[in-house]
Amino acid sequence: MSANNKSKQQKKRFSISAKMYLSVTLTVIAVAVGTAVFAYNLSAAQINSYFKRLAYNSADNVASLVDSSFYARLREVAESEDYQKVRELAEKEEDEELVKQYLIKAGIWDDYEKNLEFLENYHAHMADIKYLYCVVFGGKDAVKDMYLIDDDEESALYYATGYMEDREEEFYGVDSTVRIEPTITHGRWGWLVSAYAPVFDEDGKVICQIGCDISMDDVMDERQHYLVIITISTLILVILALTGAWLFSSKLIVRPLNRLSAEMKKFDPGEDKNYETAHVVSMDFRYSDEIYDIYKTVKAMQIHIVDYINRLYVARQDKQKIITSLEKAESDIKDRDAQIGEISQKAYIDPLTNVGNKTAYEQKAEILTKKIKDKTAEFAVVMIDLNDLKMVNDRYGHRAGDAYIKGCCQTICMIYGTFWVYRIGGDEFAVILEGISYKERSELFEKLQNAFYESADNKAVSPQARYSASCGMAEYDPEKDESFENVFRRADNNMYENKNRFKKKHGSYR
Repeated sequence: MSANNKSKQQKKRFSISAKMYLSVTLTVIAVAVGTAVFAYNLSAAQINSYFKRLAYNSADNVASLVDSSFYARLREVAESEDYQKVRELAEKEEDEELVKQYLIKAGIWDDYEKNLEFLENYHAHMADIKYLYCVVFGGKDAVKDMYLIDDDEESALYYATGYMEDREEEFYGVDSTVRIEPTITHGRWGWLVSAYAPVFDEDGKVICQIGCDISMDDVMDERQHYLVIITISTLILVILALTGAWLFSSKLIVRPLNRLSAEMKKFDPGEDKNYETAHVVSMDFRYSDEIYDIYKTVKAMQIHIVDYINRLYVARQDKQKIITSLEKAESDIKDRDAQIGEISQKAYIDPLTNVGNKTAYEQKAEILTKKIKDKTAEFAVVMIDLNDLKMVNDRYGHRAGDAYIKGCCQTICMIYGTFWVYRIGGDEFAVILEGISYKERSELFEKLQNAFYESADNKAVSPQARYSASCGMAEYDPEKDESFENVFRRADNNMYENKNRFKKKHGSYR
């Protein structure tokens, strides 16, 4: 069994119906889940936005109503070293009376009670607020912040005023001189949305921040409940949508395709069979759709096949005559092609060396001239003139001279290949380099010269086998070459310079 047949047997079938059901399922699930996620996130975002706005508005409202001068004095007292010593002692001995007495001596206790009462009353009338307090934020790089006043009845004075508490992570790097964006956190106090509004002094400088915390525990519980509901609803919607999509796809697409596939497998054309006995597909369709178009195409193709086979059957009687006529025609065509090929080869191939002749060379030159005009040319020309050919002809005869020409040509073709080589005269060859050969022109030209130098100096063979030639190469330069002829002349001049050097070294006979 061939590898191709094995591959076909091993290839698993993945039907269109399976692909369609899979595609519909994935699409419905993606749309349903995407819609559910979007609805959940949108609802969560709107609720979060509402509570953030509520917390900030509450804090801002309190900040606009409090006595800023009192908070300035309270901050000054709380930040003093004397007060901090008293506060630490009060905390150590759990005696908040020490703090109270210090504030009385500082002359701010009455105002302290009034402002605390204001916060407590405001808190009492705002059921949504969980904590209401005043805090002094340190600099951006600070890790602790100081509380000035807190309406929490359970909080002792030495914790409510002047207490330095570790800054929450979400406020690391916060700049208290600008508006602090409300945040939602989940920690030891539960779910809280926290917002801060600044209290300014007469010069517009921030004294402290009124902090407002609103509990979102109930909201988050409801959100979890909403998530469960939307998940169940999504599952129900997916099941209903998939059921409907599968039924729709099965009725309008899968079943008609399966019927068409089964009918196509029954098709069995043969000689002397009509449409019915050949089982040409025949189905009824309610709708004109793409499947119906496929059905019409298949039916037309099967009818064409049956008609074609029957026409062949009728024409069988004249088979021998037709075959004989075709064989004769085929023989005539082959003879003509052979003649054309022979004529073409003679027209472009040098009969002695089997490389391109001057006609082929001139045709190539015309192509390159056109490329020069189109500014797409990139080529080089190598001119080669054989040395010692006259000596070989005079001493050993013209047959030896022809062999010498062929030997020199073989040396050239060993370097460049036959495709680029042309014999343009009795002892002259040209090589036109493009593509990879052009990119490697310098290396190839050096190899060519070395090959002829080694052959000319090889005393181990007879003189007529010491192949020698003078070579010159020139590259197309778009800055100064207007035609192929310019490149050819430079290559020819370089070749003659090489030949003159060769004659000075080996004598003028060459």
